[in-house]
Amino acid sequence: MSGKVVQLTEKPGTLDIYTRAVRSALPVIGASGNSAPDTTLVLNGVRVDPDNLAAYDRVTGLRFGDTLPLTYPFTLVFPVVMKLMVSEGFPFPALGSVHAENVIEQFRPISVVEPLDVSVHAENLREHRKGLLIDVISEIRVGRELVWKQTSTFLRQQKTSLSGQPGPEPKAEEEPPRPLRTLRVDQKTIGKYAAVSGDRNPIHVSTLGAKAFGFPKTIAHGMWSAAAVLGSVEGRIPDAVTYSVRFGKPILLPSTLNVYADRTADGWDLSIKHPKKGYPHLTATLR
Repeated sequence: MSGKVVQLTEKPGTLDIYTRAVRSALPVIGASGNSAPDTTLVLNGVRVDPDNLAAYDRVTGLRFGDTLPLTYPFTLVFPVVMKLMVSEGFPFPALGSVHAENVIEQFRPISVVEPLDVSVHAENLREHRKGLLIDVISEIRVGRELVWKQTSTFLRQQKTSLSGQPGPEPKAEEEPPRPLRTLRVDQKTIGKYAAVSGDRNPIHVSTLGAKAFGFPKTIAHGMWSAAAVLGSVEGRIPDAVTYSVRFGKPILLPSTLNVYADRTADGWDLSIKHPKKGYPHLTATLR
């Protein structure tokens, strides 16, 4: 851990964070910094609330058990991630940034009753055709043992020196194959997910908020879809696993979605696609 380490004494409050996030999104104030902040935030002794976990499992369709679903620790680190993203020196506003990719490495299952130590830092600010990318790294330890690590890549859309580069050739929309199953998601579901995850970004819960950031309607959380697609392979996920997710076109609410899961030599290829046009909302690998 390099740079400054800030020890938090309690879980950051979501209301305070979103007030700061709105302030940092204002053009007059704006975000600050032109590099990744040299700060690591640490929160020790985090405990899982079984009621919150049960509500998370209900809204994502996952099974409630003695160990945490692969994606659930995202909700534990999320307030600390947001606190870092609204802090002085973070290079772009938290609100309006797009969660482009997410990689979770689970080194062993995490018991519901274990006390967890969380650390969060940012690195690798870089240009992209569509703007700036930054990686926010979250780690969870039990004692000194690293049990879970997440790399969340966020995109701030703006002009960069790479903006003129051609994008990938768009694939022709095609009639999608028969899905493993279909998934229905509406505003009520996403409202519940926002409550259990703490992620109340206006693009997910407010039509006006979504339109302010260029979406025609509210959209589902990427991490809701990343959790929901795991239901198709539940019980067949190894204890030690890397889950890599790339988010495609946003899921406008309400939607019916096609879910696919294909076995590979070393794991699974997963995807969520539009049922008529066939474009991906999410593509993922479990290895």
